[in-house]
Amino acid sequence: MTISAETNLDTPAGDQMPLNREALAAREGIPLAVPPVRIVHLGLGAFHRAHQAWYTAAADDAAEWGIAAFTGRSATAAEQLAPQDGLYTLIERSDAGDTAVVIPSLVEAVDGADLGRFVELLSAPATALVTLTITEPGYRLTADGVPDRTDAAVLADIDWLSDALAGESLPARSELAAAGPRTSLGRLLLGLEARRRAGAGPLAVVPCDNIPDNGSFVQSGLTALAAAVNADTASWLAQNVSFVSTSVDRITPKTTEGDIRTAAELSGWADRAPVVTEPFRDWVLQGDFPAGRPAWESAGARFVEDIEPFERRKLWLLNGAHSLLAYAGRLRGYETVAQAIADPVLRSWVTALWDEAVRHLPAEGLDLHEYRTALLRRFANSRIEHRLAQIGMEGVSKLRVRAVAIAVAERAEGRDGAASARAIGAWIALLIAGVELPDAHSAVVRAALEGGREGAPHRLLAVLDGDLARDADFVASVESAVALFR
Repeated sequence: MTISAETNLDTPAGDQMPLNREALAAREGIPLAVPPVRIVHLGLGAFHRAHQAWYTAAADDAAEWGIAAFTGRSATAAEQLAPQDGLYTLIERSDAGDTAVVIPSLVEAVDGADLGRFVELLSAPATALVTLTITEPGYRLTADGVPDRTDAAVLADIDWLSDALAGESLPARSELAAAGPRTSLGRLLLGLEARRRAGAGPLAVVPCDNIPDNGSFVQSGLTALAAAVNADTASWLAQNVSFVSTSVDRITPKTTEGDIRTAAELSGWADRAPVVTEPFRDWVLQGDFPAGRPAWESAGARFVEDIEPFERRKLWLLNGAHSLLAYAGRLRGYETVAQAIADPVLRSWVTALWDEAVRHLPAEGLDLHEYRTALLRRFANSRIEHRLAQIGMEGVSKLRVRAVAIAVAERAEGRDGAASARAIGAWIALLIAGVELPDAHSAVVRAALEGGREGAPHRLLAVLDGDLARDADFVASVESAVALFR
């Protein structure tokens, strides 16, 4: 259920009421039952609240599906949302104006450090699925989809889980407050082991990060982690946990102080954690849900037999263009997507990148012309301040699936891949210019830069893809692009 914040605006702006379920039910004049927790989410952030939580709230059976969401690195979102009973204002922003709704599907907002509560919910029979938005680096997996044993946190979790899962009983909740797995997959595996021991039945794991075939990627990593720590856990996992692949899409910029004021003016609520997003939304899923799921299709989600073409369309067209604009746009002095796409030169570079990408997508079933047209309209939404600096973070992981994949496909068919080389060259030029780009791979990026400008494009390209770095013609294209930006 999604409750319109515009149905009753008697409370004047500047005299807002605190947002909570009791106050909302009283003001709307209807009882507001709290949905039972049946979904556990890892990675409580703005995108989850604009996307999966919105779809759950808008589903026909929303009253049956509540979400308990756990924060990642920072407890801030939980601290803001817990006093509001998980409620928040979702602002849909377009050039035509703003609309606001209060989303009630999030029924618990929990500090991710509360491992005891997480394990308790994972072992509850009512919990049917776990959704994830922890970003690709958050999985701490190698490109092959196995735990990264060069990561100290991964090694520590393997040791801790090996000891904990060997015992007759798992550590008590009070013990977990002081020690436990540090990584997201380590915590998930502990929760699943608690579910196995409780006999709570199967469930689905639903990653919602921009990773190709993300269901199989997470399945590979979690399966390898289980095999490393406990054979019984690994066997149960293989028989009782399904992994659903998804393609997700909704532009959701970081909330500003101005957005908090706008939410209050629109709704009359004093909301500490509103979310701003675009009107467009898309969710494509492939996989099984052995313990059931919300009727997300009633809210517009699509369930398909083969998700790969939809993934590639989104990663290469939407995300690929975003990365190109994030780096080339900043080099040309812009701060937001809307500013950058208004530049005719950048717009032509986006079009060229899309022309390369669509040669490697199915001509049928993806509505590619309409999709490209819609993307340009979405990018031009000047009231969504999708900041290039935010998009440009984690460039190594993002470019590998957004631009490198296109370049590899182009080179395999004998073409130069100039447009994808330009996207990569923009990233390299920004780094050479001394701009700090937060990245889980920052150590290897810094090492590539330490040799000086001479040869830096080649070394940084090698960070993204070793085969392309051995392709002399493509290296020359990247170097030309870097020189262009200089």
